[in-house]
Amino acid sequence: MATASVPPVTTSPADRLSTPVDGERVVGALSPSRAGDFLACPLLYRFRSIDRLPEPPSPDAARGTVVHKVLEDLFERPAAERTPEVADGMLAAAWERVRAERPELAGLFDGAAPEQEARWLRSCSTVLARWFTLEDPTRLEPAEREHYVEAVLDSGLLLRGFIDRLDVAPDGAVRVVDYKTGRAPGPGFEAGALFQMRFYALVLWRTTGVVPAMLQLVYLGDGTVVRYEPDEHDLRATERKVEAVWAAISLARASGDWRPSPSRLCGWCAHQALCPAFGGTPPPLPQDGGPEAPDEPDVATSDG
Repeated sequence: MATASVPPVTTSPADRLSTPVDGERVVGALSPSRAGDFLACPLLYRFRSIDRLPEPPSPDAARGTVVHKVLEDLFERPAAERTPEVADGMLAAAWERVRAERPELAGLFDGAAPEQEARWLRSCSTVLARWFTLEDPTRLEPAEREHYVEAVLDSGLLLRGFIDRLDVAPDGAVRVVDYKTGRAPGPGFEAGALFQMRFYALVLWRTTGVVPAMLQLVYLGDGTVVRYEPDEHDLRATERKVEAVWAAISLARASGDWRPSPSRLCGWCAHQALCPAFGGTPPPLPQDGGPEAPDEPDVATSDG
């Protein structure tokens, strides 16, 4: 396998959509989370990316953010110090830092009983401890953590996202690792997570010329580890799917037709009051159609 080098992060052209950037015309930007929103429900994509409606913070999403932060920072320490006890001791400081950086989380437990935040922190400890039963950080030296990647396809569509961890073996083999602080999805719901991983693999392939050897999903909620070995055929199919998603988004933007797609996932949606499927009425579209909201690490809108 050819040796892969991780490309340096540069300023994303996504902030200047449909303008020539470095000799390339960028027609739009898409992350795996936003693509997943549209695939799950076009109206959800609109609410999050065009209307930019606020969503109340949830303990599950906050847990994902804090645990990801500890897992990122743990590798700053010498290998011998990457122990469950050290990681657990980092949780409180990570929570304080996350609250400082994300004001919407600062009041997550305002008005709650004092022991509720303590129970939540113990739940963070539980999922963090489970990680040590699945991987041995004393034997890992990641090439990148919380790594921003982007690639512009021939169509001008910019793909971008944040990879939790990139491991590169001595022979150049690349492993893409993503942490999920929830449980592994049941039958019929695993496709979304695998699409996210193939999306990252596509971006890496387009920027390095090397197909990642392994895509690894680590579900800390129940200790499930899902591994998948992609090939060029997979990634070409993923590229076609991503292009099709963008074409559908562009059509919805042009027509203003953002239809809801009711499913079991509606139970977790923060926008039911505005959804026609539940008797609601969406707000008027922004006059300019609204630029897509900037992407955040995927843990910002999920439990990990």
